[in-house]
Amino acid sequence: MDAHEFEVSLLDLVATLSKTMDMMSAAVADHQMTVAYLAFRLCQELDLPTEERRDIAVAGALHDIGAFSLNDRLDLLEFEDDKPGEHSMAGYLLLKDFGPFEKVAPLIKYHHVPWEHGTGGEKDGEPVARGNHVLHLMDRVAVLIPKDKCALTAVPRICETITERSGEVFVPEFVEAALHLAKKDYVWLEVSSGTAEHVLRKELAEHTQKLDMDGLLAFSRLICKVIDFKSVFTATHSRGVAATALQLAQVLGFSEVDCRKMEVAAYLHDLGKLAVPLEILEKPAKLTDEEWPIMRSHVFYSYQALEAIETFSTITLWSTLHHERLNGTGYPFGYRGEGIPVGARVMAVADVFTGITEDRPYREGMAGEQAQSVLEDMAARGELDGEIVQTLLDHFEEFDEVRAQAQEIAAGEYREFRAALS
Repeated sequence: MDAHEFEVSLLDLVATLSKTMDMMSAAVADHQMTVAYLAFRLCQELDLPTEERRDIAVAGALHDIGAFSLNDRLDLLEFEDDKPGEHSMAGYLLLKDFGPFEKVAPLIKYHHVPWEHGTGGEKDGEPVARGNHVLHLMDRVAVLIPKDKCALTAVPRICETITERSGEVFVPEFVEAALHLAKKDYVWLEVSSGTAEHVLRKELAEHTQKLDMDGLLAFSRLICKVIDFKSVFTATHSRGVAATALQLAQVLGFSEVDCRKMEVAAYLHDLGKLAVPLEILEKPAKLTDEEWPIMRSHVFYSYQALEAIETFSTITLWSTLHHERLNGTGYPFGYRGEGIPVGARVMAVADVFTGITEDRPYREGMAGEQAQSVLEDMAARGELDGEIVQTLLDHFEEFDEVRAQAQEIAAGEYREFRAALS
């Protein structure tokens, strides 16, 4: 496939990112897509312009993107949220520099601002758009929907709750529209039946931007930040893997198109870690027998999320098989030998190399000879591809410099991100 012919729906990517984050716990499953759907239906009820409906729906699908911890996500499911500020700002900072999200990021920044009889029209000297208040209302509606029974059973309580807070917390006009919407059974049944996302995709299909390879690279760099910035333990890892994998692909003679696919795959290779609670990612001690399977599951979550995007077939395999081993000892599928594509073997070497040479908060990265010994031993045991390992070892200092430079840039961006939140 020529790079100029490559196209992927932005909504497909948004849904993939949203669902992966919501895999963190059954308690938060489908929450963001539910908010996206309900917000879109309320926009229809309010007769908002089509483009605005789309932006609000996308913001709904990503509104909790800055809530990295499972405890934070669970706290946000409480109706009376008392500490919503940081995750909203984090989401804004992550999304604001991606062109197609220029209008989406501000909607996330202030999606917990109460109306307060009109004073909620601005915050910290900045205007708060009506889309923020649409999201606030429907986010709070979504947390009142039970997961163990039909959503219709919750409608009376939902209507009573938002009516009591009309004017003080929610925009009265939006509450009235939501009460009218609540009378339409199909809205709640689409949520309960799990078809809300399908309906949303269908409704927005004609108005969804398509990304070419350049756009996909930009989006994958955004996802890379979301993945890595979740924890100081992983703050620069994906960037280091991407730089190493791209350099390896180039040295090995991959085509220009395949080199770009390799870069995208590397940025996305740890996507499933968005489903791993921060409490596990940052645990300073050895993981327990219950925690280790949760950590291992991140690779399958990555596969499950990316596999649904048809045009991603090659990228998915290269990205999500990086823990497979040629001798069959890897996971999650236990593939061996020729069953592992060359691109995935490149990713495996890049991932191991980056993991052992990068500095972590709890230890320094391995020096040259020690790192080279680890790679040689893994190749000797039949875990990593010996030819690819040798290619890296033949240019070890060059690869290490490329990795270090990429991770230093990422570290600077991470420090700026954390400073903006403090």
